[in-house]
Amino acid sequence: MVGEVKPLGKSLEELRGLAERFHGEMDQVPPVFSAKKIGGVPAHKLARAGKAVEMKPARIFIHHFSLLSLDAGLATFEMRVSAGGYVRSVAQELGELAGCGAHLAELRRTQAGAFTLAQAIGLDELKALVGQPGEIERRLPHPRTLLPEMPSVTVDEQIAGRLRNGMQVNLPEYSSASLVKVFTSPTELLAIAKRIAGTLMQPILVMG
Repeated sequence: MVGEVKPLGKSLEELRGLAERFHGEMDQVPPVFSAKKIGGVPAHKLARAGKAVEMKPARIFIHHFSLLSLDAGLATFEMRVSAGGYVRSVAQELGELAGCGAHLAELRRTQAGAFTLAQAIGLDELKALVGQPGEIERRLPHPRTLLPEMPSVTVDEQIAGRLRNGMQVNLPEYSSASLVKVFTSPTELLAIAKRIAGTLMQPILVMG
């Protein structure tokens, strides 16, 4: 992620010194205006309704945080954070450490999981491909690259039918992964299945 935060009265080197704490495992208080659920209700809905919202700290991991520049009170930084981490909270906390306050002015996500910004398709580019389903499919990530932490297995139509009906099946997949992607062809994703024992699998999500 790359973002901008507006601090005042500090040099770049001073801010970099303060930013050293934003590395590794730490507790972070999510913003009140966020999708974090309180009693099953998103916090932002409670806040907009004027209700008191108590946000509990969550354990996150910041893999990388680097301040790149400082120009007229606008600092640019890049960071890589675990799921559940809020860049807005980091900007606010850095401003508090600097004694001047800060807010996030801009945010650009450059990678999500295995996928990078370089692989993204812009809206204008996508609009230009309307009516060309083959070209759109060619530009999209291959289905087997999705959820890379899960191994893939291909099944015949008989087993596919059992999976579509929610039935357990034995699949020729011998990894220790708890979840596997089930395909009916090189590109047709049918289901996500959970390992029960050995090669016995239970579908937990069926695409069709």
